[in-house]
Amino acid sequence: MSILMKANENTPEGSPLVSVKDIVTKHWAKYGRHFYCRYDYEAVDSDAANEMMDLIRDSFVNGDCSAIPGDDSGIKLTGAEEFGYTDPVDGSQTSKQGLIMSFEYENGDTARAVFRLSGTGSAGATIRMYLEKYEKDESKHGEAAPAALKGLADRAIGLVKMQELTGRDSP
Repeated sequence: MSILMKANENTPEGSPLVSVKDIVTKHWAKYGRHFYCRYDYEAVDSDAANEMMDLIRDSFVNGDCSAIPGDDSGIKLTGAEEFGYTDPVDGSQTSKQGLIMSFEYENGDTARAVFRLSGTGSAGATIRMYLEKYEKDESKHGEAAPAALKGLADRAIGLVKMQELTGRDSP
């Protein structure tokens, strides 16, 4: 609310007010936009889900990402890492919280796909894929996140062999 109040403090009475959309659009024009989206693959066979996570770990985190061939998307895998969590209160550490695959587009914009595995109980596992892409091209800032991230999603899903290993072709 204070941002809107500040943006509109000198707006003459009867004139249109500066909207949240106006503020966000101006921000994106200056700094670029980050698109985010999450795909949930629920009730995946636990063994298949673990096999996919192991493929990411073995091929990309512990492998040589520079050896990964390109494709028609122009989205290049530049690195991968496994992340953990350190509790800021008690200092306890939890490892194997997810796998991050870092990408770069031909224009230099960066992106990443994060894979996390949860719910590995009797009903199967849930694979969560989080996508993030930076976009500096102002003409693309108005796109819907799923459309802006489709190429990245397709590239990541193909590299991790989602359909081949889990039998799932959609979240």
